[in-house]
Amino acid sequence: MTSRSPFTFRHVIESRHRLPTSERYSDPVRGRGGLVPAPGNIISAKQENESSSKKVPAKLLLKVNIESSLGPVHVILSPENTVKDLVKSAIDIYVRERRRPLLKQIDSDRFELHYSQFSLESLKPEEKLINLGSRNFFLCSKPSSAVNSSSTVDTKF
Repeated sequence: MTSRSPFTFRHVIESRHRLPTSERYSDPVRGRGGLVPAPGNIISAKQENESSSKKVPAKLLLKVNIESSLGPVHVILSPENTVKDLVKSAIDIYVRERRRPLLKQIDSDRFELHYSQFSLESLKPEEKLINLGSRNFFLCSKPSSAVNSSSTVDTKF
């Protein structure tokens, strides 16, 4: 095991003492016991972090569970993409990976995205991914209009 040479510590301490007192302890910082003098570079870095705007990730890793499928499909998309783009990408990946059960239809307009399989309200297709607040979703087919229209049609015996 090697230890650091005491010269490196002395060098750091000596270089700090070479600075004028006004630069070493320029602004007071609130500590546990009250105001404590602190180096100016610490304060400026702290203020810089607080003033910086929210950082938006370049890509998002999203998990989409598809109805009747065993596991989620992992999709990487830009935060500026929409729900419609996510649905299309998830279906494309599902088909490309030859997952089972096979989808009866691969048209992205015939599917809707939900926060979970227990959520009744679907997400709007034009909404941006960064605004959704979740990274896990459930994709299911839209209720077909044929089912609704067949219940209203009179049957002839």
